[in-house]
Amino acid sequence: MTETLLSVQNLNAWFGMHQALKNIQIEFSPQTVTALIGPSGCGKSTFVRCLNRLHEEVPGAYATGKVILQGKNIYESSVDPVLIRRKVGMVFQKPNPFPSLSVFDNVVAGLKLAGIRRKSILMEVAERSLKQAALWEEVKNKLQQPGTSLSGGQQQRLCIARALAVEPPILLMDEPTSALDPISTAKIEELLAELKKTMTVIMVTHNMQQAARISDKTAFFLLGELVEFGQTSTLFTVPKEKKTEQYITGKFG
Repeated sequence: MTETLLSVQNLNAWFGMHQALKNIQIEFSPQTVTALIGPSGCGKSTFVRCLNRLHEEVPGAYATGKVILQGKNIYESSVDPVLIRRKVGMVFQKPNPFPSLSVFDNVVAGLKLAGIRRKSILMEVAERSLKQAALWEEVKNKLQQPGTSLSGGQQQRLCIARALAVEPPILLMDEPTSALDPISTAKIEELLAELKKTMTVIMVTHNMQQAARISDKTAFFLLGELVEFGQTSTLFTVPKEKKTEQYITGKFG
């Protein structure tokens, strides 16, 4: 039996009166990459934002149901969303390094928030995280320069390094390569193969070829519903659902 790291049970999400997600049930295993596919506006980004309680930061937005992380429902009233976001990291579509901080301070921002101040520890974590994000060789002599001085692809890998620094068991990625050139995209795809050795990655992508290349499992969303979820190789070759087949062959979407 496959171990479950994250279990989503009857998840519904709203923006005011509009229901964006309907009764989502899905489980994620450790050390896997899952691609979330589906047309624009089908609920993929809302879904990942529900997994670390970012969805509720939007005025009028709320969610019901359970998201069980390591045995605990993150939506219980006693749970601090800030602590959840340390365990469930997030990389957004557009790189968002903190504009007033250096490359180094961007990477260790989460550690400093947690009260870690010792320079040797911060340096060790910064180097490790930048190496994990395949960025160390490019920035090791630029650590005190602003994070925003890097190229777009480097900024995105800086944001990945920042997420990795606090060692989350889960990393969410919302179309992390959609704004990048092919070389930067390839570097991030290579990075995903390394990251899944130590964590679970859940990634929204509009790129079918990318989903097929990088993911172990794929979930197909349509109109706020989870239509199909399974091994990527199976879902792309012999999908169970007619709608899945129509989407991946380009008949709609």
